[in-house]
Amino acid sequence: MTSSSSPPPQWPPEISDQQREQLTLLATTYALSHGLICLPPANVQPPAPTSAIHAPLALFPSPFPRKQFELAKRLQREYNVLYARVAMDEEFLDRVMGAERGVGRVDEFTGHLWRIWKSLRDQGIHQSRHLGLFRSDYLLHSADTDGAPTVSLKQVEFNTISSSFGALSQNVAQMHRYLAATTEYFNSSPYLKPDNLPPNETIAGLVEGLASAHRTYGATSAWILFVVQPGERNVFDQRWLEYELIEKHSIHVIRQTFDELAVSAQVLTGSRVLQVRLPGLLPDGSESVEISTVYFRAGYTPNDYPTPRHYSTRQLLESSVAIQCPSIPLQLAGGKKVQQVLTQLGEMERFLHDVSPDLRSTWMNMWALKEPGGDHTEGVIRARQGALNLVLKPQREGGGNNVYKEDITSFLDTLPESEQEAWIAMELIKTPEGLGNYLVRAGSGTEGAVKAEVVSELGIFGWALFGGPEKSIEEKEVGWLLRTKGKDSNEGGVAAGFSVLDSLVLVD
Repeated sequence: MTSSSSPPPQWPPEISDQQREQLTLLATTYALSHGLICLPPANVQPPAPTSAIHAPLALFPSPFPRKQFELAKRLQREYNVLYARVAMDEEFLDRVMGAERGVGRVDEFTGHLWRIWKSLRDQGIHQSRHLGLFRSDYLLHSADTDGAPTVSLKQVEFNTISSSFGALSQNVAQMHRYLAATTEYFNSSPYLKPDNLPPNETIAGLVEGLASAHRTYGATSAWILFVVQPGERNVFDQRWLEYELIEKHSIHVIRQTFDELAVSAQVLTGSRVLQVRLPGLLPDGSESVEISTVYFRAGYTPNDYPTPRHYSTRQLLESSVAIQCPSIPLQLAGGKKVQQVLTQLGEMERFLHDVSPDLRSTWMNMWALKEPGGDHTEGVIRARQGALNLVLKPQREGGGNNVYKEDITSFLDTLPESEQEAWIAMELIKTPEGLGNYLVRAGSGTEGAVKAEVVSELGIFGWALFGGPEKSIEEKEVGWLLRTKGKDSNEGGVAAGFSVLDSLVLVD
């Protein structure tokens, strides 16, 4: 079992109002100067942005045990391999996520994606290579070990699609290093030293995965396609990856929505090459570009597919020889149902022959409200009895979808039995007490850094390029993210408005 750590120190350090205002001014101007920004809220974003605001941020880096941080980084490589192998196991995904035997029978969105994948397979179309840009999310879990309080690492979820804020997480870590260098945080804490502020090179790391897929595709003149949501406020987090691709790898990027691709994209008969038409916009005068890699920053929620045409466009992209990031099977592998099934005895060994006890030690107890063909009461009864210590999760990404604690009983009263199989019950992670920070959101001014008791969620990024006849896996751990939220907020998404971007100060 993984050894635990002592709880982090009480936080944040004491500072005066004058010092807080100075730190806030330095932090927000640094953020605006260094691309730690997002678009302001608007009903409709203009085609060309006319303004930007700094991303929500924490004034201090948050304390995190060094041992648990190193463990999370070490485990990422095991998770990269695990989810690559899950995505290549058609029988497993058909059983767990499919629309005939799995959760896709009762979850319409999951079922729709699976049916697209099944239709392509029936036509003899299989992805040769898959790319995953992953993020494994963790919280610290408090316990009492031999009469002493301890904390250990527990996994919240594993993300296989649109794992965001890699670029801005690097920028916020650099911002905290800047504040430490210029103010030494007014000597408010002995922990706030350069050696305790770990480097974060997530931009180069994630782009390395995209560039590896591009090289594997083999056409140097091809471009990478970013599939994006209309009116995307988090556009700058994505643009940093685009700039790195062109500046360091000479790889061009085109950004289009599903609506735009419904008109511009075509797959050539025979070769299955994906082309995007850009008449009048290409320097060499050509009408279209070949696509090597399709990077989905959209497509993870039913809201991205408001009409059947949107699903048809996803199927068109998936039918090409362009490397998908993620492919539909890899997106399905990130389902909460897969996470739950992998905790069952013998399932993990299907993919990892030498399962690390450290990996298992990061799991909380979880179960399905209803197993396929099983008793429809046992899982629900357990959820009702333990509701105050549970969270219920559907097969969704993006924040704002879960049901917590006292809301569970009334939710179960209205959840149709036919939909119970789509939901997972998971024991709540009990986060440490006594941790706070100053949360800064745009428009609040230098006096608007709000002190709050907080919870911080660590995300570790990795990538995996895998597939081919030999089912080879190339993978790497490439950086980290910290999101911090007020303790009274159950959800954790920055883009959804619940969290702020943060970074780590390591403590022993």
